[in-house]
Amino acid sequence: MTRLTTCADAPTVAERAALHVAAALERARAERGVAHLALSGGTTPGQTYELLAGRPGDLADTELWFADERCVGPEDEQSNYLLARRTGLAGEAVPAERVHRMEGELGPELGAARYSELLARRLGGGGPGPGMPVLDLVILGIGPDGHVASLFPGSPALRAGEEQICLAVRDSPKPPPERITLSLAVLRAARGCLLLASGAAKADAVDAMLGEPSDHLPASLLRRERLTVILDDAAAPGPPPR
Repeated sequence: MTRLTTCADAPTVAERAALHVAAALERARAERGVAHLALSGGTTPGQTYELLAGRPGDLADTELWFADERCVGPEDEQSNYLLARRTGLAGEAVPAERVHRMEGELGPELGAARYSELLARRLGGGGPGPGMPVLDLVILGIGPDGHVASLFPGSPALRAGEEQICLAVRDSPKPPPERITLSLAVLRAARGCLLLASGAAKADAVDAMLGEPSDHLPASLLRRERLTVILDDAAAPGPPPR
């Protein structure tokens, strides 16, 4: 079952999320000697990264990956990597040699192929398919349309084969249209996914996510027994009708 926690506001969501991440990384290190954490973009995840960066001891022996990236350079304002770097998480709290960014500037196909190769080489073999990488925790946001990473409603990417690791996106409904994303198979293979949401604009998507799985709402396709949702009161689904 999905574990759902509501908080008073977005800063409290970030605080709870940082504690959850630290605990997951500690478990991973205890069991395997290293922790693998994947990051997403967004305001609430960014606040969480700032808190984690302030406690670098919680990030010992942690390697950073990315759930998705826009096809822009690492210095572009739209870059998820730049967000992680500006919050002090990537390159400071976690040394640069343990930060594995998606090379968005290579374009969607080559960037996705390179990241697939890297993930398979470093983490392959632990998942349900040959070479499928298993991340310890993936931090995700959710869009008002229910998208996660760069997996959008009705996208053919949602029906990619179970052996697919990274996917090229050329038709994102949100700009820029070209992106790189982890596949649904990788998200489902992860030992845990942490989904963060704040603001009333996300409430309908969160509510729908908890319903029947559907390609029209990608967040609903995550493995619920491995999913933790932390959201503020404004994003919380309303009570069922009487």
